[in-house]
Amino acid sequence: MAFNRYLDRNFDAKNPRTAIREIPKGIISANSALGFTIICCILFFITCFFINQLCFFLSPIALFVILFYSFTKRFTPLCHLVLGIGLSLAPIGAYLAVTGEFSLLPVLFSCAVIFWVSGFDIIYALQDEEFDKSQKLYSMPSWLGKSKALHVSELLHLLSTACVLTAGFYGSFGLWYWIGVAVFIGMLIYQHSIVKPNDLSKVNLAFMTANGIASVLFAVFVITDLFWK
Repeated sequence: MAFNRYLDRNFDAKNPRTAIREIPKGIISANSALGFTIICCILFFITCFFINQLCFFLSPIALFVILFYSFTKRFTPLCHLVLGIGLSLAPIGAYLAVTGEFSLLPVLFSCAVIFWVSGFDIIYALQDEEFDKSQKLYSMPSWLGKSKALHVSELLHLLSTACVLTAGFYGSFGLWYWIGVAVFIGMLIYQHSIVKPNDLSKVNLAFMTANGIASVLFAVFVITDLFWK
């Protein structure tokens, strides 16, 4: 996030919605944000070194994907998917940190994250459709328009749902997991019910609140299911 704010500081200063962010407002200097990013990258490599050898060797790939995302809005409307891929490395990375080996189950959860994150990031990008067009930035809303972009978001969330369902069956999870899945799906449906192409007043409620609740509750139910066994 710090690198994203650093790289987009000039765009943020021009956009009325983002002009209040810390770098455009002068609360945090651009160099401080960059320095913070570099320090965090170094700490990331050091931490991975002490986890296990596989995590350490894969750490540059994970870091590249995360940082590369910030450039993608300059040349592709698929930037939302790149963000999803970056965050989807978390389930795989966590599994590798604990076990030191690959498995299909965390990959299924990672696929769920790809489609979930990219879907709600499209919803968030609806707010900047006109600004992105004026600055020749790429996003699904600036490329397809609000209505079609929302349909793409819906499709991505359907794919995310399919992934968590597949993971549930493959992992032989119990009742608590399926309650978590129901809550997760319910929050996806809710956010699409409150955001319309001609009414973006509840975008933040959908983007931040609904997804925050969905992720935390789903985690609680999955962990409960694992310990219940």
